[in-house]
Amino acid sequence: MGKAPYNRYDRSSKLGWFRAAVSRTFERFGFMRVEVWAPQAEQVWFCLFDESGEETRHELDRCEGEYWVGNIAEAIPGRRYGLRASGEGSVFNPQKLLIDPWAQLIESTLTWNPLMAGDNAEDSAKVVPKGIIMAPADDGLDPVSNRPQHAWEDTVIVEAHVKGLTQNHPDVAPELRGSYAALAQPAVIEHLKTIGATALELLPVQTFIDDQHVVARGLVNYWGYQPIGFSALEPRYATDHTGERADAEFRQAVHTLHENGIEVLLDVVFNHSGEGDNHGPILSMRGLNDVGYYVRNEDCSYANDTGTGNTLSVRTPDVMRLVLDSLRHFALRYGVDGFRFDLATTLGRTSTGFSSQAAFFQAVAQDPVLRDLKMIAEPWDIGLGGYQVGSFPYPWREWNDQYRDTVRRIWLGNDGTMGQLASVLLGSANIFDHDGRPATTSINFITAHDGFTAHDLVSYSQKHNEANGENNQDGHNGNHSNNFGVEGPTDVPEITAARSRRVRAMLATLMFSQGVPMLLVGDEMGNTQHGNNNAYCQDNEKTWLDWASADADLTAFVAELTKVRRRFAPLRQKSFIHGEHAQWWRADGQPVEEFQWNDPAFRCVQLQLDDLLLVFNTGEGHELTLPPHPHGRDWKEEFATDLYLPHSVRLYS
Repeated sequence: MGKAPYNRYDRSSKLGWFRAAVSRTFERFGFMRVEVWAPQAEQVWFCLFDESGEETRHELDRCEGEYWVGNIAEAIPGRRYGLRASGEGSVFNPQKLLIDPWAQLIESTLTWNPLMAGDNAEDSAKVVPKGIIMAPADDGLDPVSNRPQHAWEDTVIVEAHVKGLTQNHPDVAPELRGSYAALAQPAVIEHLKTIGATALELLPVQTFIDDQHVVARGLVNYWGYQPIGFSALEPRYATDHTGERADAEFRQAVHTLHENGIEVLLDVVFNHSGEGDNHGPILSMRGLNDVGYYVRNEDCSYANDTGTGNTLSVRTPDVMRLVLDSLRHFALRYGVDGFRFDLATTLGRTSTGFSSQAAFFQAVAQDPVLRDLKMIAEPWDIGLGGYQVGSFPYPWREWNDQYRDTVRRIWLGNDGTMGQLASVLLGSANIFDHDGRPATTSINFITAHDGFTAHDLVSYSQKHNEANGENNQDGHNGNHSNNFGVEGPTDVPEITAARSRRVRAMLATLMFSQGVPMLLVGDEMGNTQHGNNNAYCQDNEKTWLDWASADADLTAFVAELTKVRRRFAPLRQKSFIHGEHAQWWRADGQPVEEFQWNDPAFRCVQLQLDDLLLVFNTGEGHELTLPPHPHGRDWKEEFATDLYLPHSVRLYS
């Protein structure tokens, strides 16, 4: 889609109207029209700031409906601005400068300050970053038209953090490390291509706040799951830490990644905001329309389906429009190829519970900009009926935590049966094969940002989150991990060999399963977080990839795995595999008997997909007898995770 459709479509939304007003209406009529949703307010101001920080307030007028409006002559591209509102109740406080929920640029990093508290009588303008009126892009790039558009069955996702991926990279210039610009550097792109990535999924880059409880512990919000500006890029990842530079660098990064055949997916947070509960700061939506933006319980307290203190009321039309405008902005301004929705059950929860036909899903499905992008759900939250794996509508894909736990249990010796492994190898059809959904519905993963790395899964039996300052009470306890005899680093050859075999076997299982594989960046090079399985507040060497200590052999192993996946089409099927299209054999070459699927002693199975044979031996040594080849010839070994059969995966053609 080129620039002409982009401009036509922009004018149809509030976000687009704001932009169109800046770029065209101002030139024609000499003003920009501003609209603010604040139905309970008694007065609303649009506040412009000059270079010295001097503030000029423009009173807006109440119009029909729930909006306050104004025609502002001085509101031109590049100007800093904010909002203020007054009214009855503690959430209305004209002393609090408010960030526009629709802001597309925010000037600088947002960090908790006591002046942001609602009960603080001082003006907060000096500590609240201003929005910036965005101008049309004039860099000559068109990251929309060069999208790679990989089919789902050909997709290999690599999940990464902008800073963590690049901060320690020796072949990235020091002044670029940890930035959006670093994502476009040849050394970074070459590594992603080497390991077979077709899509780079980035942890949140929407503007977020270093919230009070992490600041109080001398830490930061590293992962970014506390959004304030839903349509604005996080400034801290720009080389100069400004919103304007973030815009330019991210456009260039996406364009360059596209030119190298790599899609960009964003982990987006629309289930809550960083304003927290009633003790949180007044920064944006709370100070404009608290009861409109946030879901309330029957007793008027904040619903907390997200565990963060509040829940965004996406079922409300104006809030849904905010979310859709944000998605379209990232898709059109930056060419983003798709989105992973954090705690996505919240988006589909209606007044009677979760529904796959909720208004949000229908809105996305009919949207001409969004409907063909990749949409991925994290299909749970902590609200009532929050676990909804398998319940999202086509064409959504879903993170499959049952895949993660099954693969961990079966390879790390805790529990699990070959029947469970067989199910996830074939795309978890028992969960996803309904309503015309394809075999690529399952996003298969063993590790993600939230939890142990692959290295730590085989090195620690317990979490070690002491550095987070929460007395090691945070993070998951049930990790299905195994240290194989020593907690943490060791030089004992038997233990290091056992760990290496398990990591390779799990990675091979991931790449040889039906569905869409997602790899946590760093797992391909043995990266460790030293046992921290909840490193959300660790912006340091603990979470930055240690390129200097990278396991080159493991990287080469993963590169070969993704090549094998691309080479053999039976590993990447669109339709679910049932019946005679999947044949199961024991280690002795005989068919698996029904009772054996749940037999804990049954540890080696062979899966035949037409003229492809996969062997998964999750136990000790076996005498292996291959079944007859369908074409009457000998099987050819194409890949093996280990020279020996114990705890290994093999592929024959």
